[in-house]
Amino acid sequence: MPQLEGLLDLEKIRADFPILERRLADDRPLVYLDSANTSQKPQSVIDAISEHYALHNANVARAAHQLGEEATAAFEGARDKVAAFVNAPSRDGVIFTKNASEALNLVANVLANAGTPYGFGPGDEVVITEMEHHSNIVPWQLACERTGATLRWFGITDEGRLDVSNIDDLITERTKVVSVVWVSNALGTVNPVEEITRRAHEVGALVVVDASQSVTQMPVDLTALGADFVAFTGHKLCGPTGIGVLVAKPELLNQLPPFLGGGEMIEIVRMEGSTYAPAPHRFEAGTPPIVQAVGLGVALDYLSAIGMEAIRAHEHALTGYALEQLQQVEGLRILGPTENVDRGGAISFELGDIHPHDVGQVLDSRGVAVRGGHHCARPVHARFGVTASTRASFYLYTKPEEIDALVEGLDAVKAFFSRGA
Repeated sequence: MPQLEGLLDLEKIRADFPILERRLADDRPLVYLDSANTSQKPQSVIDAISEHYALHNANVARAAHQLGEEATAAFEGARDKVAAFVNAPSRDGVIFTKNASEALNLVANVLANAGTPYGFGPGDEVVITEMEHHSNIVPWQLACERTGATLRWFGITDEGRLDVSNIDDLITERTKVVSVVWVSNALGTVNPVEEITRRAHEVGALVVVDASQSVTQMPVDLTALGADFVAFTGHKLCGPTGIGVLVAKPELLNQLPPFLGGGEMIEIVRMEGSTYAPAPHRFEAGTPPIVQAVGLGVALDYLSAIGMEAIRAHEHALTGYALEQLQQVEGLRILGPTENVDRGGAISFELGDIHPHDVGQVLDSRGVAVRGGHHCARPVHARFGVTASTRASFYLYTKPEEIDALVEGLDAVKAFFSRGA
């Protein structure tokens, strides 16, 4: 077993994740290297979801009976846990959505519909990056098409870093919104969001940060970051699917129009018109993702008990080891930084001219689960002249031996396709 500095107690951690005991076809052990896609869930999260449905299930904020009070307390308690985990400016600025994509769409839509000073229109500009997930591209394209604003973007260097050399030319007095990913889901690059936020605020623009890959692997302090909106998802944080989070200052949220109508987002409804509740309920129309929020809260308890600094050190050690080992594979080309500096734990690569789906299929036959495709980041792949890649990604339960299994699997992939040549 490779001896890497900074690793967590893997025997103890892995015992918390029952799925990691799975045996797959041909009795091969599961090697799960797809955590940037979704993380696995500890037993405590699975138990919390089951217990809530078994003992506390009721709707929230509208049922006056005891079960309703218990469910509401659990749901609002989860909001408190999220606020504490990311050091949000206020727990009232924590909005639950069904995923990060919905959170980003919420921001794009309400800003497009907002009046002065937050809305945008012809002559205004929205700035994103070429490194974005589709969820942080398409909503802004739609918003610009609808309002007449212009979409602009940062490029990517040959090394896979965000090219901020033209930041003062790109973010100007015409810029109304800058929306940027913190850690790339395709390249693993950690972007200088503090620098971008500083420049955007100099010109009076709002800043939106997609933190879906960053809150999972490092401590974050959203109050210190100073971005106006931060979105992330729960299922990559060891929480359940169906839960996302948008964090913003309540005083900003309360000046914006609602996104969806219905349920507890109202203050008064008359046939002539309605008024709306303050944040966070203003943006939580209908029955919210109750048990998903409860599960997310327990997931954050789990991660907090381990410590995000320790998780970051573990991921950093694994990523460095994986970069070293993968670069020993003949014919393999990494997309993104090859040095373990300002880098997250997702590594995308090409293997000769073998299609990523073929790479993934052979690896899967050996029990190694990776992702093949464009990872919902097609412009990133176009930037590097490829249509797709294979991606391996790690988390707090990943063992160095599993990286060895990946490398051995890649040798098997090459051998398999060389026989067919």
